Amino acid sequence: MPAVKYKQKCGRCKKNYVVVTSRSGFPLCYQCQKSEMLGEITDPKMKKMFDIPESFYENNMFLRSIKINYLKWGKLTEKQIEAFKKSVEKMKETAAEKKDE
Repeated sequence: MPAVKYKQKCGRCKKNYVVVTSRSGFPLCYQCQKSEMLGEITDPKMKKMFDIPESFYENNMFLRSIKINYLKWGKLTEKQIEAFKKSVEKMKETAAEKKDE
């Protein structure tokens, strides 16, 4: 059974609404996390991986958290990389389906 999605106000700014599920942790909006996502990525593989449309980061808290973790710690586990790529592929498929309609 898919997780139920609902909107909740951002835990930091208390202004913007964020789409969350019961599994989501502390809800943060894109504007609040934008400053944490700024940073230079020097590894060419990672640079290519994180080079996705900005709207993907706006709509998905998971993608933002992975990028923030990479910028913070400088590395990711194989499972994190796989999950990131899988999420991006799903979002690309969804975007393509919406475009076709």
